[in-house]
Order: sequence, then structure tokens, then C-alpha cells
Amino acid sequence: MANEEDDPIIQEIDVYLAKSLSEKLYMFQYPIRPASMTYDDVTHLSAKIKPKQQKVELEMAIDTLNPNYCRSKGEQIALNVDGTCTDETSTYSSKLMDRQTFCSSQAASNVSRYAAAIYRKGELHLTPLYGILQLRPSFSYLDKADAKHREREAANEAGDSSQDEAEDDIKQITVRFSRPETEQARQRRVQSYEFLQKRQAEEHWVHLHYYGLRDSRSEHERQYLLSQGHGMAENTELIKSPSEYLMMLMPPNVEEEKDKPVAPSNVLSMAQLRTLPLADQIKILMKNVKVMPFANLMSLLGSGIDSTAVLRCIQQVAMLVQGNWVVKSDVLYPKDTSSPHSGVPAEVLCRGRDFVMWKFTQDRWVVRKEVATVTKLCPEDVKDFLEHMSIARINKGWEFLLPYDEDFVKKHPDVVQRQNMLWMGIQAKLEKVYNLLKEHLTPKKQDGQSAHPLLVSGEQRVNIAKAKVKQNYGLLEKELQKKKAESKANDSPSKMDISNVCIKEEPLSDEEPMDASTYESMNNGMVNGIHSEENSMDSLNGHLPGGCMDRVAQELKAFVMKTFKKQFVLTLSELKRLFNLHLASLPPGHTLFSGISDKMLQDMVLDTGCKQILVPFPPQIHAVSPDELKVYALWEAGDIYDQHRQVLLKIFTKNYRVRRNIIQHQLSQECGEDLNKQDVDRVIKDCCVSHAGMWYLKGTVQS
Repeated sequence: MANEEDDPIIQEIDVYLAKSLSEKLYMFQYPIRPASMTYDDVTHLSAKIKPKQQKVELEMAIDTLNPNYCRSKGEQIALNVDGTCTDETSTYSSKLMDRQTFCSSQAASNVSRYAAAIYRKGELHLTPLYGILQLRPSFSYLDKADAKHREREAANEAGDSSQDEAEDDIKQITVRFSRPETEQARQRRVQSYEFLQKRQAEEHWVHLHYYGLRDSRSEHERQYLLSQGHGMAENTELIKSPSEYLMMLMPPNVEEEKDKPVAPSNVLSMAQLRTLPLADQIKILMKNVKVMPFANLMSLLGSGIDSTAVLRCIQQVAMLVQGNWVVKSDVLYPKDTSSPHSGVPAEVLCRGRDFVMWKFTQDRWVVRKEVATVTKLCPEDVKDFLEHMSIARINKGWEFLLPYDEDFVKKHPDVVQRQNMLWMGIQAKLEKVYNLLKEHLTPKKQDGQSAHPLLVSGEQRVNIAKAKVKQNYGLLEKELQKKKAESKANDSPSKMDISNVCIKEEPLSDEEPMDASTYESMNNGMVNGIHSEENSMDSLNGHLPGGCMDRVAQELKAFVMKTFKKQFVLTLSELKRLFNLHLASLPPGHTLFSGISDKMLQDMVLDTGCKQILVPFPPQIHAVSPDELKVYALWEAGDIYDQHRQVLLKIFTKNYRVRRNIIQHQLSQECGEDLNKQDVDRVIKDCCVSHAGMWYLKGTVQS
């Protein structure tokens, strides 16, 4: 959408609805003819119609003087049809095939969504069509020729037969009376093809008179295609809401709704699904439903299905998570496919989705940010994984979609044990691929999967983290005091060796920072409570002393300047993602691996001449991550467009989405009337993206 060209409105046209011919107007589709000949130039000899069937027959003259016309063939056809005699019943009175009949068939069963349009004097007039008929050549004259041929053969055989044959013997005739017709037999007879053909043949033809294109009557009838009154009172159909007007133009197709399949696959109906083998039925159901209890699966498969066979098949396409079955990743992402969002191959997608499934075997809740950090996949792919098997809860995370199925676990302990062994193998593989830390692995339950998973709310997690941090600080303080005492006792002039001191960082909540006021006295000019040597180059818990910090700042500043000169506008979330990609491209041991906090990154952004744009997001957007709501922009890039970009960025401090005409008007007022379209396009392309006809700052439309 960022590269989508602007599509301004060039002209507005008034539309009128003409109803004078609304139930009389047909559209005929003729066969293809030579480009030099139009149907307006062809002489129409006769026309007739059957209104109930919407069936039309047209008889048109054939140009026998055309050099492409084969005269000998035309004479042969006329001779075969009419024979040598010429009378009133003859099809071709000129003894030459000089006319052709066209018979119609319905092109569409529902034509209420089609209309004929005529454009005149800046106005568009629409007339609903009553029917669309396709005209095809009729070869009924061949049937007449065959009938003539059979009559001649029958006459010849009758003339050659002997006149002296004896009369037939008298034979006894048995008279039988037909039984009364039942209602079922009558319905079959009424629905038969022969009966329908007979009913259609019984409808009488209504003869029509044809008027040419240039006839005065045609010109008079053509005026009815124009709306007789332009007042809105006479066009009440157009005084509707947009949704009602769209429904009038394109009403729902009743036949399609009736034929829509009910099966979850949206391809097969339940009746068609049950004609497939059991393994295919289960695969189709799981592929579309994705998460299902075993009891629901048995009810969909119908009665009489052996549960043992179902269990054997379900384990081939699904895994057991909290007593429910979740479709396997390789079923959703087959080999040699890729992600529609990021283009990542199916193997990487399966590995990431297996990690999400494995996390749900450990807990009812999963944090989206943790999944994205471990798997290194784009947010869209991670969101797809979570939506397959869970539901988002505000300020809590993603909760597994279905409750724990304790009944299935109790009834099938052998299946549960086999699935646990499979999950142990998957866990070992994930630990190796993603280098999972011991702290990230939840301890296994001693009593198996029979117990319900422990539910821990977000507030409880914050309190637990606070308690752990306070406990660790207390232990560190005691250890520090002990080492100070030992140092004084030994009267050693050397400073304390801090290489053996292990300081563990605990995760802190962004929303509710930890209260560490009681421990402020520990720092007192120290790094985490420990004095560091001035010339030491070692990193203390991510903080670099001395000149090494200057090198880190230079590297970080170079990255920020390069990134913003290319992107101009970035959210903090997108900047962190680009920084992680930059770290992945650096060689091992680079100075930037020493630890860059979010605060250091934001401070460096402000130091390089960027400014935070306070975009007034609507209330419903504040449910997303705070990093996605922090927007930074390069205020001065040193080119001729700095003033234009600053005006544009000020516009977005008043509204988070703006129309293009407002941007162009504001730029013209601030920067002068001589601003051309190329300059406006350049500035908008640097800072904005388009979505649904509106313009947003980069990154904010995803929120």
C-alpha cells in the first residue's frame, strides 16, 4: 500500500433510474459475424416470442449476392427441404436458402443485477433488464429434409410391394383398462422431460413486428431509456443508504445460498464428507477446525464409527494439548510452501508453531512477545499461530481456546502417555534449535496431565517477580558485606575481584515498575552495588565503563542515523526489530552485543536529531503494545524537504489519520503555492502509508 499511486476523483456523474421499460427490456446476444456486416444492416423478415418461456425466434435474410455465399450449396439445401414442388408450404420459395432462423436460450437465470445504461449530457441513465437471451442458429430445416427423405423412401417401398398379398388373418384382441394413476406416479410424469417439452410446445407464439435502427418508432422507444423525471422524488430507489443501495444493485443469489456446503471445509457437504475414507474425513475436519475435543469429533463423524479407529487416525494429523486435539503444523504448512506474510519456508513455520503448541502443554497462557522473541518470526505469522488455538485476553495474554478435557484424559491414559513421549521429543528438538534457557522451561507435573493446568494471572506474575528481585538484592547485599569484611581483615590494597560475582537480572513489567526505593542506598555511585575499576573493560550487567561505552555509543548512533535517513518515521517496536536484524548481521564479539537497553536506544534516537511525534491515537488502539504507540521521526535530514516533512509531521499531532487533500492544502499554505505534485508525493512517501483511502504515519496503521 505504501507504493500505491494516488487515485483522485476526476469527474462525478449523476445516475438516474429509468423504469419505463423495466419489465419489457430484453438484451439479445447475437453470434459473431464479419466485421463489415452489422445486424442493423440485416433485413429482419419476422420475429415471434413465447413470453412465459422467454423464448424468441428471429428470421433474418441472408445476402445471397455476397461473394462468400455458396450458391450451389444453398440450392442443394432448398431442394432437400422442399423437394421439386413449390407451394405455400415451402420453406424456401425462391428455391435457394435465402433466410436463416435464430432461436434463443436464457443466458442467466437471475438478471435482476444487470441493467442497460445510456450516457447523455453528463448523465447516466440505467434501465433494469427483464431478460438476457442468447440467439443461436436453428437447424430445424434439416429435420424437415430428413422427414421428406423418409417419406420418399416409404413411397418407393410401398410401390414395389406385391398387390396380390393375402389379407391378414383375423386376430383376437384383448382389451385392458389402465390402473388409476397414483400421486407419486403423477409427480414423476409431471417432472419428466417429455411432459415439460409438451407444455412448452403448447404455448402459442406471439408474432412481433421488427423496426430498424433508423425507424422513427425505434427512436421513439429509445427515449424511454432516459429517466422521464430527474427529481429525486421520482427516484425513491436512489434515496437509500449505501448498504441498501448496494443490496438493490447486487441482491444475494438464493440458489448459491442453498447450494453452499455446510461442512467446515467450505468445499464438501457433510454428506459428501462421509463418503470419503475415515482418515481423509478426520484430516479435512482438523485442517479446518484446527482445535477440537474428541467428543465433538466423534459426533461429526456420525454414529457407528469405532472410537479406536478414530484414535488411530487422529494421532496421524493432530497432537494432544490439554486433553484436546490440535492439528499438526505440517498439515497446515505442507512441504515446499511458504508464509503468505513473510515468505518464510514451511519448515521454519512448523517449528515456530510447534513451539506455541508446546507452550500450551505447559500453561493455559502464552505471551505473544515471548513467542516472537524465541522464534524470530514476523508478528503476522506469530499471530496466525496463536489464533489457530487460543484467544486474546486484554492485559493477560493468549489463553488456550478450549477448557481442559479431563474426561478424555481419564478414559485414554495410554494415548495420553504416548502423546507425552512425543512432546518430550519435540521439547528436546526445540531446546536445541532455539537454545532455550532452563528458566524458560516449566517444571513437569509429577502426577501427569490429569490435573488442571495452573492459572496464573498477570498481576500475580508481577508480584512474584517483585518478590524474587527483592530476595536477590538481599542476598547480594549480604554477600557484599561479607566480602568487604574479609577485605578489611586481610588489609589488602588491591580492590575486590568482582569477576566471580554473579548478578541475575529479573524481568520487570513495563506497566508496573518495581518499587526499589528501600534499596537505593545500595547503589551510591556503584554499578549494581559493586565498585568498578576505572580502567576495566569488563561489562557489568550490560553497563560498559570508560572508553568502551564511547565506542558502543558511536556504533549505536551510526545505526540510528542510517536507519532514520532511510525510513524517516519509525515506531519504537519497528526500530527494535530493525536493530535486532542489525545485530544478527554483525560478527561475534562486536561491541553492540554488550547490551543495549530500550532507554539507551530511545535516548540515542533523540540525540541524533529525531523527535517523538505525539500521535493522538483513538482509545481502542491503546490495547496494543506501548512500543507500537511511540512514534519517532527524523526532524532534520539536511535536504530541501525538511520544511515540508516538518509541516506534515505537525499535521499528525492533531489526527492520527488524514486525507491527502488536507495534507496538500496545508503544505501549500506553509511552503508556498508553487509546490508541485512530485514534491508532495515525495514527502508523503517518506513519512506515510495509505490504507482505505486515508494516510497514516508509517507503522501506526498496523496498530
